[in-house]
Parts: sequence; C-alpha cells; structure tokens
Amino acid sequence: MVGVRPAYVWDASQTDGVPLPERPTPHLLSGEAPAGLWDRLATLVRGDGFSLSLAEDAATLRGANGMTDFGSRMVTVRDDMDAAARVKTLAHELAHIRMHEPAFDTVLHRGISEVEAESVALMIGAAHGMDTSIYTIPYVSTWAASASVSGATAGDVVQATGERVRRTAVTILDQLPTAQIGAGDPPGLSRPTPAPGIAATVPTQSSARAAEQLEALTL
Repeated sequence: MVGVRPAYVWDASQTDGVPLPERPTPHLLSGEAPAGLWDRLATLVRGDGFSLSLAEDAATLRGANGMTDFGSRMVTVRDDMDAAARVKTLAHELAHIRMHEPAFDTVLHRGISEVEAESVALMIGAAHGMDTSIYTIPYVSTWAASASVSGATAGDVVQATGERVRRTAVTILDQLPTAQIGAGDPPGLSRPTPAPGIAATVPTQSSARAAEQLEALTL
C-alpha cells in the first residue's frame, strides 16, 4: 500500500508495571425478599401500563437479569434467581419505567440510565432492610465510569443523578403499602412522616449499612 510505513508494537507479555485494576463484578443477591414487596412492585408496574413476565434464564434476556421493553410495554425478569435478586431487579425495571420513558423526549447516555435505575433499586431495598451492595455498588461504579466524559469522574456522574433518583425512589416508596424502615433511610431519602398505610419500623443495622453504601457510590 502507498503511504503506509511499518511500525513496531509491544506485546503485553513484554511490558511491566503496576497491573491495571480489574472492574468490580456484581454478585447476584441470595435469599428471600421482604414479604409482599414483589407483589406490590408488580402492582405498580402493571399500574403504569406494563405487563410482567418471567424469563427462564439470562440467555433469554441476552444476558440481562431484567428488561423493560417500551415498545411492547413489557417488563421481564429472570426466574432462575433467588427471590431477593428478583425483587431488586423488578425495582430496577420499575425505575426505568418511571425515569426513562422515550415519550419524555429525554435521551440519556445508557450508563446514566443504568446508574439511575440501580440507585433507585438500592434505595427501595434499603427502605425494606435489604443490603444490595454486592450487586449495586459494582454495577453502578462500572456504568458510571462508562458515562464519565469531559473530565467528570464516576462519582460526579452518581452525584449528578442524585436528585432525580431521590425523587423517583421517594415517590415509589410512598406508593408501597409495605413495612419500611423510617428514620434510618439512606441520605437524601428521609421523609417527614410515613405515607398513609406504610408502617415505619425501628431503624436497623441494615439501614445504617445502606447509608454507607450510598456514600460509597460517590467516591
């Protein structure tokens, strides 16, 4: 070819130095879900005009744990996960419905959309005593890094979404007639009084962990 000069490159085996950090890997939640939370979230999903179905495994969803199809108005969640993982995923998909409807005429970077949806799921889980950190923190940090542009850090991305996440999470929690942790809500999620029909319980250690988890997302 004309105008092309040979160049020499190094193979990775010929280099040394500090290894590049590996991206954290989300781990599926295990165990049971808070009583009644799946059914209540499912009611909200259907109330927003979406049908809900279960998929046999991740392969059915092209590797995802859940999926929201705005065209067919359908939410699908993997059925081969423990109940805790299923309910966290359903909260994530409900957040997509509430925040990322194409009719809103707002197109977000995929990374920002995923950060928002998973952060809402974290808050919903925390309000019900669930510790989702082994999945949420790696998931959010990875997507936030992918959305970092113009010198912004992953923490900047998480902080920039904070108010939208808080509003969405509070709205959903106020619509859930479930037993929730009251005064121990994560930062930015406190409400003056529990909504009608919502039983506030004494804050537990899991709610304190949730506060630490949210702070960790912005580091």
